[in-house]
Amino acid sequence: MTESTVQTQPPVAARKLTERAVHGHTLVDDYAWLREKENLEVLQYLEAENAYCDAVFSGTEELQEQLYDEMLSHIQETDVSVPFRDGDYWYYSRTEKGKQYEYFCRKRGNEQGPQGEEEILLDVNALAEGESFMAVGAMTVSDDANLLAYTFDNRGFRQYTLRVKDLRTGELLPERMERVGSVVWAKDHRTLFYTVEDEAQKRQFQLYRHVLGAPVTDDELVFEEEDERFNIGAGRTRDDRYIILECSSHTTTEERFLPADQPRGAWTLIEPRREEIEYSADHRNGRLYIRVNDTGRNFRVVTTPVEAPGRENWVELIPHRPEVMLEGVDLFAGFCTIWERRQGLQHVRAADFSGTGPELGREREIAFPEPVYSVHPHANRMFETRKYRYAYQSLVTPSSVFEYDVETDASALLKQVEIPGGFDRTQYASERIFVTAPDGVEVPVSLVWRKDKREPGKNPLWVYGYGAYGYSLPLGFSSPRLTLLDRGLVLAYAHVRGGGEMGKPWHDAGRLMEKRNTFTDFVAVTEALVARGYGDPARVAAEGGSAGGLLMGAVANMRPELYRAIVSHVPFVDVMNTMLDPTLPLTVPEYEEWGDPNEKAAFEYMLSYSPYDNLAAKQYPAMLVKTSLHDSQVMYWEPAKYVAKLRALHAGGRVLVLHTNLTAGHGGASGRYDYLKEIAMDYTFLLRELGVVC
Repeated sequence: MTESTVQTQPPVAARKLTERAVHGHTLVDDYAWLREKENLEVLQYLEAENAYCDAVFSGTEELQEQLYDEMLSHIQETDVSVPFRDGDYWYYSRTEKGKQYEYFCRKRGNEQGPQGEEEILLDVNALAEGESFMAVGAMTVSDDANLLAYTFDNRGFRQYTLRVKDLRTGELLPERMERVGSVVWAKDHRTLFYTVEDEAQKRQFQLYRHVLGAPVTDDELVFEEEDERFNIGAGRTRDDRYIILECSSHTTTEERFLPADQPRGAWTLIEPRREEIEYSADHRNGRLYIRVNDTGRNFRVVTTPVEAPGRENWVELIPHRPEVMLEGVDLFAGFCTIWERRQGLQHVRAADFSGTGPELGREREIAFPEPVYSVHPHANRMFETRKYRYAYQSLVTPSSVFEYDVETDASALLKQVEIPGGFDRTQYASERIFVTAPDGVEVPVSLVWRKDKREPGKNPLWVYGYGAYGYSLPLGFSSPRLTLLDRGLVLAYAHVRGGGEMGKPWHDAGRLMEKRNTFTDFVAVTEALVARGYGDPARVAAEGGSAGGLLMGAVANMRPELYRAIVSHVPFVDVMNTMLDPTLPLTVPEYEEWGDPNEKAAFEYMLSYSPYDNLAAKQYPAMLVKTSLHDSQVMYWEPAKYVAKLRALHAGGRVLVLHTNLTAGHGGASGRYDYLKEIAMDYTFLLRELGVVC
C-alpha cells in the first residue's frame, strides 16, 4: 500500500502527560487518558482512526470484495458436522447458506446411527437476532436428555449469561444467571452447578449450586477461590460418575471431586496445591488417573483409589520422560489413548487395559501421513466403546474426522471438510525445518506454499508467531489462506520459545526472565528463512495477535528493517502499565507468565522489551493494528495508545493504521461472513504492501 493511496492526514491524539515513579524509573505516558472508555473524546479518537483507516483503504474495495468472494468460494456454506452419540441421541451442528451462525441439533438413534427426526437444540441465528455480536459458551444436556443449559455472550466481553431450555417444549425456564463460566448437571436432572466470575477481575472464582425452580437468589455458594492468581472450572469425568472442581493458576493446580449422584454431598480434595505443581484427574473403575508434573516438567500419570486420592497412595502408570511432553490421557472402559509431543509434533498411542485394574497391556501408535499436521480428540462421549474418534488436519489437508478401531488398529475417515472452488491439495507442499537461535537452540518452523508459485529467493514471505502460555500453534488447514498461497506467498509458522511445542521446558524458556528468547527466536527464524531462499528479503511480513501482538511489537522495535509489513491483532503492547495495575482483568494471574513488576528485577526486565515503552524515532514497518472496543483480555486502549505514540515518533512515511471494531471483543467479529470480511481487509493490506499483483 503505497503512500500515494493515503488521501487524508492521520488523526493526532492529544498528549496529556502522566508520570509514574517505579523502582527508580519514571514511566512517562502521554496517552493514558485513552483508557477513559466513557470519555466522549476517546470514542471520537477511535472513530477518527477508523475514518483514517477507511481513507487508507480507499480504492481497495474491489480487491477486498474479490478476496472475500474467493474465500467464500472455498467454504461449503451449507454443511453438517459428523454426528456423535451420547446416550439415546446423536448430536451434531449444521450451517445454512446465508446464515452467520450454527444450528445445534440432535436425532434419536442407537449404535447403528441417528434414525429419528431432527430436533434443534439451539438456533444461534435466532439467538443473535437484534444483536451485533453473539457467541455461545457452555452447552450441556441433562442426563435424562430433557434439559439444555447453555451460556451466551452478546457483547464480546466474554461475559456469559446462563439459560436453561426445556427440550420437550422448547420453552426457556425462568433461570437466568450472569457472568457464568462452567456449567455442570448433577445426575438428578434438577441440580445445576455453575461458576461465576469476579466482575472486576474477570476470573472465575465462585461455584454455586442451583435447584431448578428455586429463586437464583437462593443458590448456595459451594466454593470460593480467594487467591487472585487462580481461576476455577468444573466438569464431569468421562464415565459421568464424578464432578471435578479445578482451581488453577498458570503453574499450579488443585482439584476436588463429588459423586454426580450426590449433589449435596461432601467434596473430596485430591491433593493440596503445591507451587509449580499441576495435575488433572479422571476416573475409571474406582480409581483416579492423575496427570501430574511433580517429578518432571513434562508430566507423568499415576493412579490411586478414589477413597485415598492423596499422593502418598499414588502408583505410577506412565513415567515422566524429559524428551516427551505428556499432553493428556483419554480414558475409556477397556482402553485409553495417550497424547504426547515429541520434537514438537503430536503423537497418539492407544493402550488396552489388562483388566479392570489400571495396568496397561497392548500398545500401538496411530499413524499420521504428513510431516506437518495437527490432531486433537473429537467428541467421544460413550465410555463403553471400542472406537475412538480424532480430528486431523494439516497445512494442506482439510479438517478430517477419523474413527479408530481399537480391535483392528485401523482408522476410517468419517468426513473431510469439502473445500469447493477448485481446491487441489496436490498443488501445495508443506515442510518442517529447524532454525538455530542465537544461543544454539533449534527452533522448529512449519512452512506451506503452492508448488507452481515457488521461486527461491523471490516469493513474498509471511511469518506468524505467538510464543506464550505454553500454547502450541495449531498447524491446521485454513481455506482463507489459500488466497495468499495462490498469489505466491510462502507461509511460515515459527514455533518460538514460550509456546508448548517442545514441552513445559519450552514454555519456561520463553517466559518470566527468559521472555526475550521468544523475540530473538522469531528474528532468527525470519533471517534464516530469507537466507535459505524461502522469501524475498524486501517482501517479508509478520503477523501475530494478543500475546503474539506483543511479539510483533517487540520485533518491530528490535529489527524493524527485517519486515516490510506487520499485522498485529489485539496486541498486548503496553506491558508495564497493564502489569502494574492489579485492578485490571488478568493482571495478577499473569504474574506467573510475565513476572511481577512490583519486584525490581522483574520490572526492569519487562521494561527492557515492553513495546510501548521502547518505541523510538525510527522507520518502522507498515503496520495494520487491530483492536475491539469490548475486548476483555487486551483492553482496546493498549493498541490505541501504541498507535498514538508511534504516530508521534514515526519516521519514513510507511503507513500506520489502527482499526477498532466497535461492536466486538478479543476474537473480532462473531458471524462467519463478517469474520471473512475482516480477513479480507488484513490480506488486502498485506498484498498491497508486499507488492503482490492481484
